Amino acid sequence: MQIATWNVNSLAVRLPQVLDWLAANPDMQILGLQETKLSDDKFPVQAFAEAGWQVQFFGQKTYNGVALVSRSPLCDVVHNIPGMDCDMARVISATASAPDGQPLRVVCAYVPNGQAPGTDKFAYKLRWLQALRNWLQQELQKTPHLLLMGDFNITFDDADVWDPVGLRETIHCTAAEREQLQALVQLGLADSLRLFDPPPKSYTWWDYRAMAFRRNRGLRIDHVLVSEALRPLVRGCHIDKGPRANERPSDHVPVVLTLDA
Repeated sequence: MQIATWNVNSLAVRLPQVLDWLAANPDMQILGLQETKLSDDKFPVQAFAEAGWQVQFFGQKTYNGVALVSRSPLCDVVHNIPGMDCDMARVISATASAPDGQPLRVVCAYVPNGQAPGTDKFAYKLRWLQALRNWLQQELQKTPHLLLMGDFNITFDDADVWDPVGLRETIHCTAAEREQLQALVQLGLADSLRLFDPPPKSYTWWDYRAMAFRRNRGLRIDHVLVSEALRPLVRGCHIDKGPRANERPSDHVPVVLTLDA
């Protein structure tokens, strides 16, 4: 059983790529998407249905937008962070079944970019992450099998950065952002990729400019975090760089978690 996260940077543009990728990954059960950039009335429900997939989605025109694409029905769907006043489509969560038969809470998040340290958008990002953590603490008490995945727009540390000296304390790489990410870990959520000693310079995002992908000048800002209860079922996690070589690719690539079937 596999679960993946992928910031597709416009589903309208990259729907064929997503469908092709799903067809090439037969063990995939749930795919979380970010930056779908579609209002709900424009979401391609029929295209996914024809390929054998069910969808839950939460979008807005032009910006943001999240979705869960699943082989099996999802229930208890929630949009955004309950109790937080937010008019942006950034979080979708739902309950599936873990391989051991327990309820599995799946949270797909698109964390605010933050623009730059010292800006209002940066301060909002930190508040947003605090609200996410407070809510997840409650969710973990209700559903111990929990998975948080998405585009976090934060690196864990310098190993996630192609130029840690030059990019130190810039957006995605500040101590304040990393403290928020570590606070999520302290809830009992493990960075699933690093459970398996990934190779150096493992990134999930590359700028479109300056041949960044070809030169592997990237950042690891897309993550899959798993709860302590779910961790014994984790059998692997990897970054699939293949879609970045597509024509008109997203600037992000999928991160794939494998659970015991």
